[in-house]
Amino acid sequence: MSAKDCGNHHDHRKKLFRRLFLAFVGFTLLVLFLVLLIFLILRPTKPHFLLLDATVFAFNSTPTTSNLLTTTLQVTFSSRNPNARIGIYYDKLDIYASYRSQQITLPTLLPDAYQGHKDVSVWSPFLYGNAVPVAPYVAAALGEDELAGTVLVNVKVNGRVRWKVGTFVSGRYRLYVNCPAYIAFGSWNSGVPAGAGIKFQLAQSCHVDV
Repeated sequence: MSAKDCGNHHDHRKKLFRRLFLAFVGFTLLVLFLVLLIFLILRPTKPHFLLLDATVFAFNSTPTTSNLLTTTLQVTFSSRNPNARIGIYYDKLDIYASYRSQQITLPTLLPDAYQGHKDVSVWSPFLYGNAVPVAPYVAAALGEDELAGTVLVNVKVNGRVRWKVGTFVSGRYRLYVNCPAYIAFGSWNSGVPAGAGIKFQLAQSCHVDV
């Protein structure tokens, strides 16, 4: 075989590999486009969160200084997947309580979960904050709110979600949930005894951003 024949054979193989590569890339792009098109047509709806109740075991300032706040809560909240054809993966969900835009408990990590079509999930975590330093204006506002009879505590959830359409699973999207919890004190107290705590039935809708 001449050198010219070897060169032609080599060029033919290069063209064949190039065509196979281009065909593979084209097929992959077509599949991704179809998945994206279906995903956009289905239009995934963000999950609906509901704060069901809150049990207060401790919510007071340290006697020696009003700038240290101790909080122990157990909250029960639910999440509903409103999508009929899309599943939701919940990844690395952290839940904590805040008061006057200041975090007053440590974050509690919730277990990862998958939520099927129209499914509902329920969590009941404990939230702890032992002698957490707060700004002086926060401590003053707490005293005023307790005197008025109602304290607004925000239960917040931060994490990531993924959408599942058939066998396709999307990338991760940030999830922000804010659930207002109105806790009554003194003569306004509407809770019921629950062991060492007071349980408040809330059924409060939460604001969700994805």
